[in-house]
Amino acid sequence: MKKIQYAMITASMIGMSATAVHAQSQFEGAYGQLGIGYQGVTPSVSDVRVSLPSLGINNAPLTSSVGSSSNFTGVVTAGYNFSVTKEFLLGIGIDYSPLASSTSNITANYGPDANGTFYRATSDFKIENAYNIFLSPAIAIDKDKLAYAKIGYAGANANGAGQSISLSGYSLGLGYKQIIKGGWYGFGEVNYASYGNKSVTSSYNSTVIGVGSVPTTATSTISANTMNVLVGVGYKF
Repeated sequence: MKKIQYAMITASMIGMSATAVHAQSQFEGAYGQLGIGYQGVTPSVSDVRVSLPSLGINNAPLTSSVGSSSNFTGVVTAGYNFSVTKEFLLGIGIDYSPLASSTSNITANYGPDANGTFYRATSDFKIENAYNIFLSPAIAIDKDKLAYAKIGYAGANANGAGQSISLSGYSLGLGYKQIIKGGWYGFGEVNYASYGNKSVTSSYNSTVIGVGSVPTTATSTISANTMNVLVGVGYKF
């Protein structure tokens, strides 16, 4: 009788252990993924001032306007998920986008000056080489499904105001992953990045009607927000 009881207890323990292993999320460990989708970029240009010393214009404020852009994008991601509990994981990772954004147009206007002349300066703006270093708290819906959030440090190069500048800020994201077969999984996510203000000074020659080429110095404050929606596939190693 005791042998039967011991056998039953042993079988019960093995069953419980098997259930626990079965319930462990398959997303624990290293992974890599590729996402494609849509990206929107909204730059901001403020406190624009211009100096044309030869015309007696020094640190004059300009009114500015800037357009948004949207484009196809691709993001490569590598990361690692640590198991905190059976249901909760904490991930670290890095996103990188090798594709530049579409070009936005920046226009700045000044005038009229003392002679009744109006001045206009135009420039292009685009984001490229964007990256995001993030933490990712996640909840295992079951062993094959994962819902997660992302919070991180975002950086990018911006070509604007006649030069290339580095922008940095923070990022937020939400996503969902599901195992397809073996280590392969599909995912969908949305990400937002806010890049902080960066002061820019540009020196160049501008063309003034009736005068010709004139040495010019312009200063401005540039920032940008981006948002992307991605779908893709990945592999859990």
